[in-house]
Amino acid sequence: MLRRHIHKRLLSALRDVPVVVLHGPRQAGKSTLVQSLSPEEYPGRYVTLDQLASLSASLRDPEGFLAGLGTSAIIDEIQRAPDLLLAIKADVDRNRQPGRYLLTGLANILQLPRLADSLAGRMRILELWPLSQGEIEACFEGFIDALFAESLPDQATFGFPDPQALWTDLVRRMIRGGYPPAVLSDSLERADGWFEDYLRTVLLRDVQDLSRITGIADFPRLLTIVAGRAAGLVNYAEISRNTGLNQVTTKRYLTLMDTLFLIRRIQPWFTSRVKRPIKSEKLYFGDTGLLAHVLGLDADRLVANRDLAGTLLENFVALEVMKQRTWSRTRPEVLYFRDQRGVEVDLVLEARGGRVVGVEVKAAVTVTADDFKGLRALAEAAGEHFHRGVVLYTGHEVLPMGPRLHAVPVPAIWQMQAT
Repeated sequence: MLRRHIHKRLLSALRDVPVVVLHGPRQAGKSTLVQSLSPEEYPGRYVTLDQLASLSASLRDPEGFLAGLGTSAIIDEIQRAPDLLLAIKADVDRNRQPGRYLLTGLANILQLPRLADSLAGRMRILELWPLSQGEIEACFEGFIDALFAESLPDQATFGFPDPQALWTDLVRRMIRGGYPPAVLSDSLERADGWFEDYLRTVLLRDVQDLSRITGIADFPRLLTIVAGRAAGLVNYAEISRNTGLNQVTTKRYLTLMDTLFLIRRIQPWFTSRVKRPIKSEKLYFGDTGLLAHVLGLDADRLVANRDLAGTLLENFVALEVMKQRTWSRTRPEVLYFRDQRGVEVDLVLEARGGRVVGVEVKAAVTVTADDFKGLRALAEAAGEHFHRGVVLYTGHEVLPMGPRLHAVPVPAIWQMQAT
């Protein structure tokens, strides 16, 4: 398994700005990554606010705590002492030398205005996702850049020629997800047990640390209802009706889920050619292993009945694309498309300059012309900016399906390279 993408970006950021924030979900590997930095790469002293003595010292005397760390430091679990950021701000204002502080936290700092505002203009924020499939396989992924290249590989094959073997492999990947402890577990049953413990920790500790909400008993039920709407549009009124919560509380809880990286939300793509554009966000779960656990889906059921896995597969693809975006050369925005007729494209990748690639996801072994209906609508709406449309399916060959349209095997996401 490799984390070379984020490792390289982390070292570059430490050479450029006084404060680097590495945030991401619990158990994604933040502490392991920062502690793996050699003294030659980064000489900062490591402290974690998970230790009571360090946390108490940082809360009691923030300035004194920082003074005792030396000229550079790694401070893990920074969200546990938000007031420490004011002392860090004052310290780096006196000395703007790059690499003063490397901070890690399990909360999305962009969702915590107090934290983000404290270090505005002084920090760079990097996100550590759970492992991508390429990181698990120790291979370099270039799928996004390949989609924006002039041409796709000719007559390329990916995955397994046997459709059932390919599907079984995909199911196991989706069920394990990307959290290192689940990926490294020796069975899917042990991975499922790990997800149970993970959710318990998030609910009993992280939710309370960040929110102090009084209705903690409502949170697991809401999480289950949200999981059932993964890969769908966010409808706060409907979620509120199903949970019995008011819309203000529902929105607050979903924002908290976003802050803890339990869910991911993307915006709609539209242009002036699209009449009455959809404005709702689209929601994905932050990890497919966690999603399968919450929904009670197991590998045997999904292998036997792929109709159950359509949402899980789309969520899986969306997360892999979002992960790759962080290191791709193109770095497109990840959006979705839906027109006034209800015609949709699961993912729309929009590069700087406006070039657009559409990505549809199908659990089927074969594809038909009708599977490209949404992509053709996107091409019409995007006009000259439309670069390519692909339907990801569970076959093993790249197939041309019309001008700038292709069927592409799902495993190409971690196996395809830009030409």
